[in-house]
Amino acid sequence: MKANKASVKDLKNAAARRLFLEKELKVKLAAISQMNFTDADVAGHNIENLIGSTQIPLGIAGPIAINYPLISKLYYLPLATTEGALVASISRGAKAITTTGGAIVTLNTVGITRGPVFKTKNITHSHDTQKLIAKNLPKLQVIAKATSSHIKLTKIDINFVGKNLYCRFYFDTTDAMGMNMATFASQEICEAIEKLTGATLISLAGNYDTDKKPSWLNFINGRGKQVWAEITLTKKIVKEILKTTPEKVVQIVQTKQHLGSLMSGSLGMNAHFANIIAAIFIATGQDPAHVVEGSIGITTAEVETNGNLYFSIYLPSLIIGTVGGGTPLPTQTEALKIIGAKDANELARVIGAAVLAGELSLTASLAQGSLAHAHKTLARKKS
Repeated sequence: MKANKASVKDLKNAAARRLFLEKELKVKLAAISQMNFTDADVAGHNIENLIGSTQIPLGIAGPIAINYPLISKLYYLPLATTEGALVASISRGAKAITTTGGAIVTLNTVGITRGPVFKTKNITHSHDTQKLIAKNLPKLQVIAKATSSHIKLTKIDINFVGKNLYCRFYFDTTDAMGMNMATFASQEICEAIEKLTGATLISLAGNYDTDKKPSWLNFINGRGKQVWAEITLTKKIVKEILKTTPEKVVQIVQTKQHLGSLMSGSLGMNAHFANIIAAIFIATGQDPAHVVEGSIGITTAEVETNGNLYFSIYLPSLIIGTVGGGTPLPTQTEALKIIGAKDANELARVIGAAVLAGELSLTASLAQGSLAHAHKTLARKKS
């Protein structure tokens, strides 16, 4: 089939592109045409060649209690998903956590990273370049700051192999996810490094970030936000709400999350972190590609001496923001209002608690042997 002389990219708006496709492909795009934003709302920063929007069912889980110093706050969780049983499962975990008194959630801001690669003359030049970059960190921090008042270069990790030198720039971008800000700042920093050291920039992104890919570097050093969440559940709550026992939950964590992950070579040791993170990311306008980094965390569990269940999760690389990206879009803005997080740190805590709830419930379902029944009941359309 020969392409028409007209091109989708040359057309001026979404309506014209849809009409072009309908004629070219002989299809109707009535559902795709339904948008709650205009071309101007997203052009130039969210998408190119806009033709419409895709709707995903949005459910609500919770409330879930999270404990802060001196207070316990309740949150509702907006979840965009097409997987039946997911919202119900997270809701069950949230009920168990809230009935117990709330999750404890802590975090550390590592910052967004950008990892360029330079070409040097030899390993001696690589060593000298490494030293010069470290020595001139204050100067490079000033250069980064000049690109935006909302970004700060905090540190630089450097490694090299032969003539290839890799940098990992760490940036604090406040409440923005900040990948674009980091890219802009990194371009200016790299140009300064070239002049300072005589090394030549090969690629602004050299996979030493590591952005949108699972990696041991992100697992070990962290990226974005590192988040920890925990809960201790009585035997009674485990029995009444989760329909199992602490011993069976611990057995599932040890054999599935830990040993099963080792046997399969998985980077993450968890049941389904990505499920919860994807649902919240899509609902609140985060970059869905960063779900892959959120999937690499660890679940732990143990039976305490009094017979209660201790259960925790660790997210080493949670990439989120409350401003920029897809967060200003209408439905995403409303979803963020449902959560009510005042900043990115609070949103990270809520996501950590949500992951704790979802992980707890699925693990309990596996321990109880109810996984297939739950999906048969909630995830299969009745004929």
